[in-house]
Amino acid sequence: MTQILVVAEIAGGKLKSTTLSAISFAQRAIEAAGGSFSILAIGGPDTADAASALVAFGASEVIVCEDPSLEPYVAERYAPTVSDIGSKFELLVATASSFGKDLMPRVAARLDASYAGDCSGVSARDGKLAFTRPMFAGNAFGSLTLSTPIGVVTVRQSEFAAATPSGGSSPTRSVAMVAPSGAAARVEFVSLDQVTSARPELTEAKVVVSGGRALKEHFFDVLDPLADKLGAAIGASRAACDAGYAPGDYQVGQTGKIVAPQLYVAIGISGAIQHIAGMKGSKTIVAINKDPDAPIFQIADYGLVADLFDAVPDLVKTLG
Repeated sequence: MTQILVVAEIAGGKLKSTTLSAISFAQRAIEAAGGSFSILAIGGPDTADAASALVAFGASEVIVCEDPSLEPYVAERYAPTVSDIGSKFELLVATASSFGKDLMPRVAARLDASYAGDCSGVSARDGKLAFTRPMFAGNAFGSLTLSTPIGVVTVRQSEFAAATPSGGSSPTRSVAMVAPSGAAARVEFVSLDQVTSARPELTEAKVVVSGGRALKEHFFDVLDPLADKLGAAIGASRAACDAGYAPGDYQVGQTGKIVAPQLYVAIGISGAIQHIAGMKGSKTIVAINKDPDAPIFQIADYGLVADLFDAVPDLVKTLG
């Protein structure tokens, strides 16, 4: 019987949909080994309002920590509270988003806990939970168990469908923030330079249109009209970002963002293994590339061998 704490991701007073994948992971872990799960909603103003959406997923309780000093997010401010509450559980879970990857290793260090990042599966083995995680850009998978009394994991969003409400209403309770101490208390927020866009957020979009280095300086000239037609987020290969054709936060891949939309359109992307590792969980993959031997066609559901500078404008016209 495992007691699990899911750490919800809340930004600007809004619940991030990535949290629903972590809840799915917790539900699957309980099916495998028994137990129950709770959810921690931690953040600045309006966190309690955002947490109200979490009561319908079958959690034993929803724990709310709302404090104005927690906005904007700084890991050193969050970690003391998460670790203090998490010390009463056997497993702490968060999505392997930028938030989870930043916060949870710090929590594990404070708890002297074993850590498994980017998990893609969970099962029971000899009465313990066993976690599956990708290695070598997803070409191999390892299975491991955690030996410490408390374990900490992050969950690959693309491998766990968003949890759906199960009915009922979990009880909620409020807790106070645990103030940071030592070196963490001296960490001071200075500023945040954030790219803002009217498009859906890349990791949460149902449709993603991604471009490669072949687009060159015409990256947005070509992709914007198609993304507008599809209501899509825009992504990029690492090569396109390294060349300066797209901002770094557009990068999809092993060292970028992991996405799993309903539709992924890869334009001028050859399909390097590092890129495929970040998007192969997409439900439908469409590839446009003039090279018929491009690796991207091996995983694409639909492929078009054509010059993208001709094919994409034609596609936009067809879509009306």
